[in-house]
Amino acid sequence: MAIGTRRDSAKRDAILRAAIQVIAETGYHHAQISRIARAAGVADGTVYLYFKNKEDLLLSILRESIGEVVHQLRQALLKERGAIAKLRRIVEVYLGGLGRDAELAMVTQVHLRQVDAEMRRQIGEIMKPFYHLLDDVIDEGIQAGVFNQEVGHRIARRMIFGTLDETVTAWVLSGSKYDLGALAPDIVRVLCYGISLREQVEEEV
Repeated sequence: MAIGTRRDSAKRDAILRAAIQVIAETGYHHAQISRIARAAGVADGTVYLYFKNKEDLLLSILRESIGEVVHQLRQALLKERGAIAKLRRIVEVYLGGLGRDAELAMVTQVHLRQVDAEMRRQIGEIMKPFYHLLDDVIDEGIQAGVFNQEVGHRIARRMIFGTLDETVTAWVLSGSKYDLGALAPDIVRVLCYGISLREQVEEEV
């Protein structure tokens, strides 16, 4: 990589990090480009060399963070065998990543939801690679007879992501006062086996 390219990449990363900090502190609608630029140590006009506007900045934050999660998972899942082991790793990586960055979690869980319909559509597109990873694990579990094939595929994915999403949101709203990653075992247990004792469920079904 050329020196100029490295410098540009570092400056872009600094602007993104500054945007996360400012949005987490002030909220999306009150986050001013001038304040983001100041936090990044660049001129206001420099921000527009890398991002079209504040909306582009916010979407880029999500794109970078989800892209990193997907990259980590694609590498990690190659080492796992079985759908439950892979689901466990997805939960660990997702919660662990956001659990190490409370400001990013605040942006993705709170401020990212204060956007218009068009941005929500773009958010859906950005999330697709992560959803595809979930789909692959669900398919593997169904084919192996580990997951119930009578449960709708889309419902299964929504339950998994919805559980992760709500868990992170609750952590953010609590002030990030506990270890988010430590919740992974209980979440996997509930996702795979539910909250009832299996013997009792079998008796009542």
